Amino acid sequence: MPSGHELTDAEYAALADFRRTLRQFQAFSEERAADFGLTPQQHQVLLTIRGAASRPVSIGYVAERLFVKPHSASGLIVRLETLGLIARRPSPHDGRQALLELTPKAREILERLSAVHRDEIVRMRPTLKQLLDTIA
Repeated sequence: MPSGHELTDAEYAALADFRRTLRQFQAFSEERAADFGLTPQQHQVLLTIRGAASRPVSIGYVAERLFVKPHSASGLIVRLETLGLIARRPSPHDGRQALLELTPKAREILERLSAVHRDEIVRMRPTLKQLLDTIA
């Protein structure tokens, strides 16, 4: 073990509870995304684009952030374009590359969805902090 000591029963319990809490949040997130007609990966694409701030976002960037192959990211992008949530525009630096932007519709959905997620994280914060303090 890298830490140089055996895990205690309390640390095992905290690790188990931490993983359970993460899975609870993931289930919460998936349900909220579905409330807006999105899959979890579609939600993550929108969040990835919005989270890049002013950085140009390409399909390669989305693939990297989602840990998927570029062709899988491309399929997600096509579906989001069909839903009217993403627009492509040519890169001013490389005409072979398309840059991705959220549409106003996507921004509205993402704003509402992110507010709900933030509230859930705030609610979970004391539990997560306690678990992290026990593990670390």
